[in-house]
Amino acid sequence: QTLILRGIKKINQYIKNIHITVGYKGSALAKHVIENNVRSVINTNKKGNAWWIFNFPFKFLNEPIFVLTCDNITNVNFSLIEKDYIKKGMPDCFLIPVVPVPKLDGDFIHEKNSVVKKLSRKVKSGKYCSGIQIINPYKINKSVKKANNFNTVWKKLISKKKLIVSDVLPKKWFTIDNIEQLKIYKNKNL
Repeated sequence: QTLILRGIKKINQYIKNIHITVGYKGSALAKHVIENNVRSVINTNKKGNAWWIFNFPFKFLNEPIFVLTCDNITNVNFSLIEKDYIKKGMPDCFLIPVVPVPKLDGDFIHEKNSVVKKLSRKVKSGKYCSGIQIINPYKINKSVKKANNFNTVWKKLISKKKLIVSDVLPKKWFTIDNIEQLKIYKNKNL
């Protein structure tokens, strides 16, 4: 079973409208996910991971959208995260952090009172980005100019003090981007 299919089956219990962005090998992946209860597939081939926020009809959605990467292996408590999102004023972008995992690269989150001050690959902290977030595409389009990737979007939101981090962390989290990380994951028995 693929990582993406595993993730779809997990979140389908909580979220009924699942939309997938595909790039590399997009046609094969699109066929695979359409057969498994995905509402739509957005072709982002040769575009950045945030391109769809500014260039697709979702940009008119003035409501929260959960964004997850397909390489995450985790159990997300959607209702706790949603409560924290509402408690923090339903920001433009709401990062769900994780505790750093040895041998996995990530963007360390530096924050004060839940407002992200800096993201860094070098300067460590007790939290880093998981690839899970809640965004409001309409609000993001009103706050910042078009960008193709999330790192640029986040930097622009940080400068406006509009990137917020959740207090809710998944209990277990791992990401697999390559064969070496798959071996680490198998040895940890998560």
